[in-house]
Amino acid sequence: MLLNCHTYYSYKFGTLSIDELIDEATGKGYSSLVLTDINNTSAIIDFIRRCEGKDLRPVAGIDFRNGAQQQYIGIARNNSGFQKLNEHLTMHLHEEADFAERAPEMEDVYFIYPVGKVHPKLLRENEFIGVKATQISKIFGDLRNHREKLLVLQPVTFRNKRDFNIHRLLRTMDNNTLLSRLPKSEEASPDEIMFPQEKIRDVFRDFPDIIENTQRLINSCSIHFTFKKAKNKKCFTNSPEEDFELLTKLANEGLKYRYKSPSEAVVARMEKELAVIRQMDFASYFLINWDLVEYARREGCYYVGRGSGANSMVAYLLRITDVDPIELDLYFERFINPSRQSPPDFDIDFASRDRDHITRYIFERHGWDHTALVGTYITFQYKSVVRELGKVFGLPAHEIEKLQKVKDFGSLDEISRLVLQYSKLIHGFPSHLSVHSSGILISEEPISTYSATIMPPKGFPTVHFSMLEAEDIGFAKFDILGQRGLSKIQDAIQLVQENAGAEIDIHDLKTFKEDPQIKELLKRGNTIGCFYVESPAMRMLLTKLEADDYLRLVAASSIIRPGVAQSGMMREYILRYRDRSRCVAAKAEAPELYQLLEETFGVMVYQENVIKVAHLFAGLTLAESDILRRGMSWKFKQRNEFGKIKDKFFSNCAERGYAHDLVKRVWEQIESFANYAFSKGHSASYAVESFQALFIKAYYPLEYIVATINNGGGFYRTELYVHEARMHGATIFPPCVNRSEMQTVIDGKVIHLGLGFLKSLETNTINAVLNERYRGGYYHSLQDFLERVPISLEQLSILIRIGAFNFTRKSKKELLWNAHFILSKSKKTAPERTLFKQEVKEFKIPELYYHPLENAYDEIELLGFPVTCSPFHLLENMQLPPTTAADLAFLINQNVAIVGSLVHVKRTRTNDGKSMSFGVFIDFKGHWIDTVQFPEIAARYPFSGGGCYLIKGKVVEEFGFLSIEATQIYRLPNENMEEPSTRLKAPDKSRLLGTNYV
Repeated sequence: MLLNCHTYYSYKFGTLSIDELIDEATGKGYSSLVLTDINNTSAIIDFIRRCEGKDLRPVAGIDFRNGAQQQYIGIARNNSGFQKLNEHLTMHLHEEADFAERAPEMEDVYFIYPVGKVHPKLLRENEFIGVKATQISKIFGDLRNHREKLLVLQPVTFRNKRDFNIHRLLRTMDNNTLLSRLPKSEEASPDEIMFPQEKIRDVFRDFPDIIENTQRLINSCSIHFTFKKAKNKKCFTNSPEEDFELLTKLANEGLKYRYKSPSEAVVARMEKELAVIRQMDFASYFLINWDLVEYARREGCYYVGRGSGANSMVAYLLRITDVDPIELDLYFERFINPSRQSPPDFDIDFASRDRDHITRYIFERHGWDHTALVGTYITFQYKSVVRELGKVFGLPAHEIEKLQKVKDFGSLDEISRLVLQYSKLIHGFPSHLSVHSSGILISEEPISTYSATIMPPKGFPTVHFSMLEAEDIGFAKFDILGQRGLSKIQDAIQLVQENAGAEIDIHDLKTFKEDPQIKELLKRGNTIGCFYVESPAMRMLLTKLEADDYLRLVAASSIIRPGVAQSGMMREYILRYRDRSRCVAAKAEAPELYQLLEETFGVMVYQENVIKVAHLFAGLTLAESDILRRGMSWKFKQRNEFGKIKDKFFSNCAERGYAHDLVKRVWEQIESFANYAFSKGHSASYAVESFQALFIKAYYPLEYIVATINNGGGFYRTELYVHEARMHGATIFPPCVNRSEMQTVIDGKVIHLGLGFLKSLETNTINAVLNERYRGGYYHSLQDFLERVPISLEQLSILIRIGAFNFTRKSKKELLWNAHFILSKSKKTAPERTLFKQEVKEFKIPELYYHPLENAYDEIELLGFPVTCSPFHLLENMQLPPTTAADLAFLINQNVAIVGSLVHVKRTRTNDGKSMSFGVFIDFKGHWIDTVQFPEIAARYPFSGGGCYLIKGKVVEEFGFLSIEATQIYRLPNENMEEPSTRLKAPDKSRLLGTNYV
């Protein structure tokens, strides 16, 4: 009877989760159910999986609609019919085309039309008319004469009145209207609930043949998928045997490249991995990834393989990753083992600009019908629902903002309470389908076997289900990501070639790991701009660990993660690293546990630590340990992976005689990893990229910083990277029409910022300036520029004010005067070519007042920061306290006053929920100042935007890292541009961040 059931994957229409729909059906006596979400197949695979082991037979279908208007329902007789329905839906979704009044001819599919849509005489053999319980009175005339074409149709969209209200609110949001104005045609009928089977049979008791028709149709339908069985492309070559032969050949070739003279242990590890890969039928998966990186190298696309795939030596030999698992004693079973229930995957990062190119290669190499991006569900979040429902009920914006912050419902009016009540109910519903950040599926069968697809703007088909369902059904996805850090390295290498004439072998990691200059940068935390190691927290950790080697950086990459840090184990790791007597105490308390974690001083740092502890300490099987590992990921939170295994963990430990307090602390460590765990191989991959960036920064700092600026910076704003370049001896110029490009350029130690960094300067203007310069050479004057470049007065003013015509040696005011005279008389901005140049009268204007900080404020307005002076130069009072960051080492435990330019603020909360903050500044010599504002001070002296601050407090030191525990912090006022300057001459710039200002 249930031929038209919806879940909340009928986006902004349905109200039931998959489990709620199944529970409704089994609770009301149904043995089968047809899931037909609207123009969507997101729920089908999970619905079929969840029906296993329950007394409910799943049937798959699609409710085809134009907007809210139902055209027909398609029900698959079998898997072939489901595939055809997917292809039909895909075609319309890709073309954004409406569905016709009639369904296409299609084998293995039943189509059901609403009453009145199609005359029964015109129906094909596989087409029917669905009659709702409320439409029985319409069974007369032609309908009564063609009862063999009638079916019982009881749509299911909600369970009760509350669900119906949710449905109406969703429809109102979808239509972007007020609830009072929602047309009835845009919402479902209130009777679209699941009545008990007996009631439906009773309603149709006078038409037993219609009930029989319906039952016969459902009984003729079946759909089945094997879960956890590999669905990926089976063969890279022609057969699994050929695949394995090729994989073995490539691995042996990789031995010579990676190890020169491999040891017996290396060969044994390779052979062991190959045997497991063969047993698990993963040869083609490895070869597809190998082919991908081979193509990337041929195309000059830089990449880094990371994630748990770095635990595999075969991946290292095939150059999928650059992490040596022998060197790091990486646990291959973390990536692949016969007991692991979830498929593995490689994460391969490419420079952001190359990602689409690589993705297109995958689709073209393996076929568009067999390849798709993984989908993801964007869900409603509470505050955003409050905002949307506030609009639905017609509340003004200021009231909605107040509602988003309300915690006490008691003082609210009825409408406000309804908004908050239903916002909580809708929170977590899927809102719409989007694209997974990186996942790609390459299927043996056509993708339409499993799902319809959407076509996002980038032009790659995307399945309707997420990575969870992909894993359930047996796909090992291919993760292709874009990363700015790799773009920086790629661009920096090119700049080094052009500016320094040097070649860099960026894969020479053995040399990098022993390089003394890199070690020094790491140890001192001088890592600005370098991937993953430039944040204030990471610089602090590197300093405390004195991390001057690869292994310590690998550990630091994982220790910095919130799971380790918030559990207190980051601090414990530092303490044990610096004081090994603490390790002795830890070993004495739990020798079995410490032995498993000896490399990390008895602290769980990596996912592998968790697996080893669960398997060898708590006695869980490898499969159970892997469930625990997967449960650490936010992706599986809703499946309660932790809950499934916690009881067994504790009972096993009790049987082994471990103290309950120890077991509890171990479990708390494991739990603290939730959402944030890194595998050791993943941390090692990050460390590889960090070392590559550090090498370029150590030997070619200016080229690396320019590449960083051109790729959107990193952790900090562009201003900080400009400062860093200046600290390395560069002279920085603002954009120039003769010297600058779209992006920032470097010539020796001279850097010209890019025209593309100018706010409000249009891309068309920049292209016109550059193209004419490439064609006709440098501009000689403002007049020459205007004769050659089409530009508006507004756009020209931006260029003049930033100093792009400084080469003319005329003041900005004189240039602006001439610009207004030349351009203001004509609305034409395009220059007209003439045989003879027309002389333009030049005016001698009187000497006008010039404020010393005019340039700086123009730069702040147009670029966001000053270029020709330091932030300290802007201060109203130039008499600064003489203390510098270099003095702090001699002032430990003393109170100081120091001025710093704000770089970054990190706000956090104490264990009791109070707000506190960490500040990062640079002093007037350009060096770092780190501050801590505990809750009382953070509340009393809040930060008020960028600028220079007077900081008062006590200098403290922990493990060699200096910071100031602030007692007072004030933002210092800048000089007012509206008043004449009191400065007769510019202050001594040598005192203000060096001398490299123009």
